[in-house]
Amino acid sequence: MKKRFFQIIFLLILPTILNWGLWTSSATALTEEQKLLGEAWRIVNLAYIDDSFNHQNWWFKRQKLMKKPLKTREETYNTIEEMLASLEDPFTRLLKPQQYRNLQVDTSGELIGVGLQIALDSKTGEVIVISPLEGSPAETAGIQAGDRVIKIDGHPTTEFSLDEAANRMRGTIGSSVVLTILKKSRNQPQDITIIREQIEINPVYARLKSNSEAGPIGYIRLNQFNANATTEISQAVENFEEKGAIGYILDLRNNPGGLLQAGIEIASLWLEEGTIVYTVNRQRVLDSFSAEGSAITNAPLVVLTNQGTASASEILAGALQDNSRALLVGEKTFGKGLIQSLFDLSDGSGLAVTVAKYETPNHKDINKLGIVPDILVKQESILPNQITTEVDKQYQAAVELIISQFVLEKAA
Repeated sequence: MKKRFFQIIFLLILPTILNWGLWTSSATALTEEQKLLGEAWRIVNLAYIDDSFNHQNWWFKRQKLMKKPLKTREETYNTIEEMLASLEDPFTRLLKPQQYRNLQVDTSGELIGVGLQIALDSKTGEVIVISPLEGSPAETAGIQAGDRVIKIDGHPTTEFSLDEAANRMRGTIGSSVVLTILKKSRNQPQDITIIREQIEINPVYARLKSNSEAGPIGYIRLNQFNANATTEISQAVENFEEKGAIGYILDLRNNPGGLLQAGIEIASLWLEEGTIVYTVNRQRVLDSFSAEGSAITNAPLVVLTNQGTASASEILAGALQDNSRALLVGEKTFGKGLIQSLFDLSDGSGLAVTVAKYETPNHKDINKLGIVPDILVKQESILPNQITTEVDKQYQAAVELIISQFVLEKAA
């Protein structure tokens, strides 16, 4: 596995700080607002994946916007957002200082809010729920993957960027926010009042399940790819191996992603060798990350997926599927195959910029397409406490596969 991990983000972002030479001596007459605008323009100019910049003259865009009379920082932010909007890429966006700090809080392992992982519908501009965090106020309120957040405190979400919507859901502990939710099963939206809480983000839930006389099965649910996820999964598998697990179920349902590095490391836990993911940058240069060394276990593995399985989760699922290490069971994944890096701006704000796309080991580009599981099992909505029970059809299908593989291996 390559050692040189660069900081790449999927929904959760860690900062990559690049020091650009911002201005030549001829630019000394520029105002602070113009300098910040130029700084943002230059980062996109150097890093954005599409060197046609959505088929527009990027230099001309800069010259036009620099003529604006920018008197306040808010006017500058609006102009930067106008510039980025011309790319028609919802993942390339401005993060104002508070939004940037919120992202840092998210990656620290806890946050204050309602506990929703969200994305923007590129066609409607509405906020889509990728998944609620386990044990969060949003989950308790019954909000599920695929629901749409139509309004936040009465304001249409089509008026907000993704980060503005997330920021409006955050607040002080004990305060309330009203979310107008449109569920897939209903024609009319409903208002749901949620009390904000401090939410600890625990990425891994692991239990040894005694499902049959064949032996126990290790069940691992990964909720998010953060800095602790690899260690926690490794410890869980080592513990289950000592207790005689005959196979494993890795549940990636409603996992919206996280750190690419964590996804690669977790894939390496299960693979002896093989490519994990390819990345392609704006120069069409193909790079790859591969597994090297011993797998933590060679026991049968089944991965559960659904429409909330996104980004880094799809990298992991694709790596295990294409290397024939695991069977995927469930529903087609979300389909986010773009990679963003975060660049600091000099005033404490930042830019999330799409810098590359990824392909699975078999060179499948899954952006907007998703990954199709090996065994399609549709699942009606179930409550959190019903996961891994008899009504969880996807889990039950995975158990049957593990047992059948164990019996076949034993007979051989």
